[in-house]
Amino acid sequence: MAATLPGKSTSGRPLSVGFVLLNRFTLLPFAAFVDCLRLAADEGDRSRQLRCSWTFMSCDGEEAISSCGAAISPCEALKNPESFDYIVVIGGVQDEQDKTDRRALDYIRLAAQFGTPLVGLCTGVFALIQAGVMKGKQCCVSWYHHGDLQRRFPDITPVADRIFVDEGALITCAGGVAAADVAAYLIERHLGRAWAIKSLHIMLIDEARATSHPQPQPVIFEKITDRLVRSAVDIISQHMGEVVSAEQLAQRLNTSRRNIERKFQEELGISPQRFARDLRLRYGLWLLLYTPKSVTEIGERCGFSDAAHFSRHFRDAFGYPPSVARKQIDRQQQPHVDPFFIHIDSRIAGY
Repeated sequence: MAATLPGKSTSGRPLSVGFVLLNRFTLLPFAAFVDCLRLAADEGDRSRQLRCSWTFMSCDGEEAISSCGAAISPCEALKNPESFDYIVVIGGVQDEQDKTDRRALDYIRLAAQFGTPLVGLCTGVFALIQAGVMKGKQCCVSWYHHGDLQRRFPDITPVADRIFVDEGALITCAGGVAAADVAAYLIERHLGRAWAIKSLHIMLIDEARATSHPQPQPVIFEKITDRLVRSAVDIISQHMGEVVSAEQLAQRLNTSRRNIERKFQEELGISPQRFARDLRLRYGLWLLLYTPKSVTEIGERCGFSDAAHFSRHFRDAFGYPPSVARKQIDRQQQPHVDPFFIHIDSRIAGY
């Protein structure tokens, strides 16, 4: 079966997808993607592979173990990539000591040579980079893995302000539930919108999000050279709903408060407390623009004691109150600031 050209309809035959499950692959993006296919493949919820077909593959043909320990079986050995319309590569827990199986990298290269479109889900994008097929391409990655990808592959520019990126024969996705959006995107392309909507509705998802839909986490794009500051920023980014004090950071990082504050001043020009507050405010702006949550709910979710506290700091940071940001999106106007990026330098305090 010849590989499908991106955007070309496959009416008359099933949409065929091969899954390459790498060591300790993440279960949610795998399940979200394959279930979307399964529900589009048949009437109701009968799971017959009529309009869509899928094959689970591992490098050795043995069961694949996910990051949570659940096993997927049966798996087949890596099949001819020309047998599929898409090859979906799903990565897992990232450990620099763990090397992606060379057989998987060779298979990815072979698929690219044959012209079979590749989809990298979650840390599957790391394998695509290692295989050498991402050169000159945009690479979507989760905000959570953005720093790791930037450190390991400095020649690659990660895209962490969108849930997925379509480069034609290469689609990369941040992972998580966004995998369902990618699956629905491909189902609509090949089978029609009705089948994509049918799958999503059974999965209790209102509608597919477009590739341009932003990830919810503000992303820090400028490189942070100091290892201690980098680790502190990672901790702050993972606790957006609470105030993490300098003392707590110092304890987590086995250092002193004075040292961590000095490092932040040298690296970023601000205190860790100010950095954390500004990051939480950016998250609050995202929630105002892309969710229906009230200002009170958003303030609580961003770690502020009450709506007044949140509104006061929000106005100081952006120059207008939260209510104005909400009205801007209601009127389909662009916000005055970009809620997804924080460019780290001495001017951060004033954006």
